[in-house]
Amino acid sequence: MTRKLILILTILLLALTACAPKVTPTEEPIVPVKEPTEEPAAYPEPAIEPETADETELEPYPEPVEVPDTAPVPYPEPVEEPAPAPLVLTDDMGRTVELAGPAQAIVTLGPSSLESLFAIGAGAQIIGREEFSTYPEEALDITSVGSLYGELPTEIILALEPDLVIAPEIISPEQIQALEDLGLTVYFQGNPSDFEGLWANLRTLAAISGHETEADELIAGLDARVKAVTEKIMPLSYHPTVFYELDATDPQNPYTVGAGTFIDLIISMAGGTNIGAVLEGQYAPISSEEIIAQNPEIILLADAPYGITPESVAARAGWDVIAAVQNEMVYPFDPFLVSVPGPRLVDGLEAMAVLLHPNVFE
Repeated sequence: MTRKLILILTILLLALTACAPKVTPTEEPIVPVKEPTEEPAAYPEPAIEPETADETELEPYPEPVEVPDTAPVPYPEPVEEPAPAPLVLTDDMGRTVELAGPAQAIVTLGPSSLESLFAIGAGAQIIGREEFSTYPEEALDITSVGSLYGELPTEIILALEPDLVIAPEIISPEQIQALEDLGLTVYFQGNPSDFEGLWANLRTLAAISGHETEADELIAGLDARVKAVTEKIMPLSYHPTVFYELDATDPQNPYTVGAGTFIDLIISMAGGTNIGAVLEGQYAPISSEEIIAQNPEIILLADAPYGITPESVAARAGWDVIAAVQNEMVYPFDPFLVSVPGPRLVDGLEAMAVLLHPNVFE
């Protein structure tokens, strides 16, 4: 009975539950949630600058120190440059020549002094030259006084107002006197007979112009070149015979150089034997017969600038038997390298040594 009662109550309870209205839960409104925001960074507190000198108590300036009164230092008086010492020279005629100082306005009446002055750095001090003095090229810008053949151009020389005229050997004592009578100072310089004489001439021109240092350097270089040639020539036993032709206006009796000339010296120093050394005089004609008999091994044509060629020499009557012609050892040669007694004589020595001994100077 009891079990039936419990069962009936359970069934009734279930029925009541099923019939009751269904309760749905109410949704709460969704409230947006704010993301937490970072607090703005606090600005740093302004740094406290250390107190500057303006904000600190300034130290007092030191008390001015009294400077004892002194006399003002005077500026030194301008010192005048001492005047150059006068030059007293003895020229190659034994005459005493006086100059107030190194010559600054020079007229040269010969190519040797012109070339030498340029070589020692005194070219700018030349204001006049002889017509045929044309080396170096810069010399062409210098006023020409004309040729010395015939009457001496004294008026032109005087108009240039030189403080010195340098006269070469071709100027006579009478012409020198004529220049001095016009109030001009003249130094006569002779031709050197060897390289030591050339060095002496260069030193004299250096003293005249005030270029001693440059001349010493030039001479040292030239002397070293001369010694270099002689050192190679001295051991040689072979010295070819040489005919040096100066002028073949008459091809059957051409002019050559004799003993005592600088050209004869250079031929010898270059390792040759000058066939003209047997002639009388420094410059003399020699007959074709004598040349053929001497049979030179080398012929040097100093007249090549005037149209003489090895071919024209070979075509001369009877010259075809000469050794130099047969062996084609006839050479044009620059006459100015050995005929002007200046620094280019060393060039002439070197050039001739190469022609006479090509195997030694390769």
